[in-house]
Amino acid sequence: MTDNLFEHAAADRIRREAPLARRVAPRTLDDIVGQEHILGPGKILRRAIEADRVTSLILYGPPGSGKTALARLIAMRTSSVFAPLNAVTAGVKDLRELIAAAHERRIHDSRKTIVFVDEIHRFNRAQQDALLPDVENGKITLIGATTENPFFSVVAPLLSRSQIFEFRRLDDGALVTLMERALAHPERGFPELEVAADPEALAHIARYAEGDARRALNALEIALLTTPPEADRIHITADVAAESIQRKMLHYDGSGDEHYDAASAFIKSMRGSNPDSAVYWMARMIESGETPRFIARRICILASEDVGNADPMALVLATAAAQASEFIGMPEARIILAQAATYVASAPKSNAAYLAIDAALKDVREKKTVEVPAHLQDTHYKGAKRLGRGEDYRYAHDYEGGYVPQEYGVPRGTYYHPKEQGHETRIREYLAELDRRDAEQEESL
Repeated sequence: MTDNLFEHAAADRIRREAPLARRVAPRTLDDIVGQEHILGPGKILRRAIEADRVTSLILYGPPGSGKTALARLIAMRTSSVFAPLNAVTAGVKDLRELIAAAHERRIHDSRKTIVFVDEIHRFNRAQQDALLPDVENGKITLIGATTENPFFSVVAPLLSRSQIFEFRRLDDGALVTLMERALAHPERGFPELEVAADPEALAHIARYAEGDARRALNALEIALLTTPPEADRIHITADVAAESIQRKMLHYDGSGDEHYDAASAFIKSMRGSNPDSAVYWMARMIESGETPRFIARRICILASEDVGNADPMALVLATAAAQASEFIGMPEARIILAQAATYVASAPKSNAAYLAIDAALKDVREKKTVEVPAHLQDTHYKGAKRLGRGEDYRYAHDYEGGYVPQEYGVPRGTYYHPKEQGHETRIREYLAELDRRDAEQEESL
């Protein structure tokens, strides 16, 4: 009896000393905010939880969006045994022991086991494969939570046996709602004090939390713990909030969705001639630790692919920026990259050269190979002239304007179609003039 009292007291102390985010965690489905698209009234996931008919799930979304909170709610509502596992610390041995216990439980007690694997993307393929047979035969129900795209981080057999639900990043309004609830919560940790926060303070924390409820509540807790009470009241001002969360925590993984999404937005902004958006997305990447080399490479590719001959200087500037940023380094490289990005974004656009090479490559791969005309063949090797190589070749600079009509294997206009954009307009006009001269010569023959 004494041991039970000690255990109860210890558990109560741990609960009271837990972080604020844990103490005020959702107790009902209605307490989870910002995920109405999957947990709103009548939604399939809500119905399954309320009916205790949860099948294997993969919960995917940014940090602090409610994935683990939902898993705890399922644990509270289900008649199954809920077995949590953290993929960071668990290994195959832990998995096997857990599954063996689930098997015994199913045989002797007829009870199911829900295995919750937090950060399931941390499991390697062998560890994920170890779950497959028991998910397949129903020994366990799997709930995996991940911040990474499961279509890249979770093996296909597990995905095919699970329903995937995507959690959305919380907006500032949802974060403010959560903090207001926390301030009014009976377990916030200050039962004898009145607590309040200015709207500006909560708005600042929400803005800097970047959609992460856990980060917002942790900042609020720091503000509460470090603000001396006055007349049995703790009042959080905007200045206190600014000290509690001083730097935005950008969600950005160098190999995850945020990385590819930001890079995609950067490229598409330059292609869409919006230098301001291009600079913003570049700033996001820089602030998140992206390498200057990665950014410079994207600018160089776009300078050729999307600007091309509409402004030939774009590639020259992009290449110079790549070289300069390489040997100068950050933070000054940001200026060089910004110059290149804004120039390329503001330049006239043409993908004619890009389309030309892809069309030519397709013909090379799929159509009959074009023989090199005899007059274009090399004449430098021994015996070439005796074989007639290069015979009748006309050197363009021997003719007026540096041009003479001549067969080159593929008719002009087959692949490259200059657009009426920037410098390419002049190229288009020049090539049209050559076509006119060719036509005149044919008529004279």
